[in-house]
Amino acid sequence: MHATREELLRRLDELGIRSTTVEHPPVFTVEESKRLRGELPGGHCKSLFLKDKKDVLWLVVALEDRPIDLKELRRRIGAANLSFGRPELLMEVLGVGPGSVTPFALINDRARRVNVVLDQAMMAIEAVNYHPLANRATTTIAPADLLRFIRACGHEPRQIEL
Repeated sequence: MHATREELLRRLDELGIRSTTVEHPPVFTVEESKRLRGELPGGHCKSLFLKDKKDVLWLVVALEDRPIDLKELRRRIGAANLSFGRPELLMEVLGVGPGSVTPFALINDRARRVNVVLDQAMMAIEAVNYHPLANRATTTIAPADLLRFIRACGHEPRQIEL
């Protein structure tokens, strides 16, 4: 059973992580997000669920406008050829569907199958924004709190300059 948004927000509270969540219409792309999110402060981010040729899973989280070259990324993280993970695999491992990929979904990766890569530039911003397991809301937290949450989920993220 995958965590609900309420369970995620409760977990953030348990960890002492302050967050703010704003409702908005569902968004599926960065462009839709820019149009519909309003004036939310902080860095807006995208999350890519990837699988390499050796079936290693990756969650890459970066600022929304950061171009990501999968061939260069593969070289930087030491992965085999990268491709986007199938929606069924995304749901199985992280408990979210396409358009709702978020580092908060690591709460559902109890088997620790996913390797986490964070954009260093994103981590230098005062506040960052991600979907709280569904693309109809955005939750704002501090980067240090994102790290604390990811580690509490049993993952040790790699921070790299993308």
